[in-house]
Amino acid sequence: MSVDATTVRRIAHLARIAVSDAEVPHLQGELNAMLAFVEQLSEVNIDGVEPMTSVTPMEMKKRADLVNDGEKADDIVRNAPDTVNHFFLVPKVVE
Repeated sequence: MSVDATTVRRIAHLARIAVSDAEVPHLQGELNAMLAFVEQLSEVNIDGVEPMTSVTPMEMKKRADLVNDGEKADDIVRNAPDTVNHFFLVPKVVE
């Protein structure tokens, strides 16, 4: 894959970066080098390699997925001027 000058200007526009005409060839070379490296990565044989979450083998810590009210309803509405059953009461805005 190769990036042309028009694509460089388009990328700069989307990124909201001001790029002068003199900078376009340099950026074009930089982007093409990056894309060449990414294409080179696709040549690596990864058969039998398991995905990693860390460089050291470890189990992910998991918590039980339990539904609860957080047991903080009283703390949340403590400073509210008016509440009913742990709900904030607000004045009517629209009639």
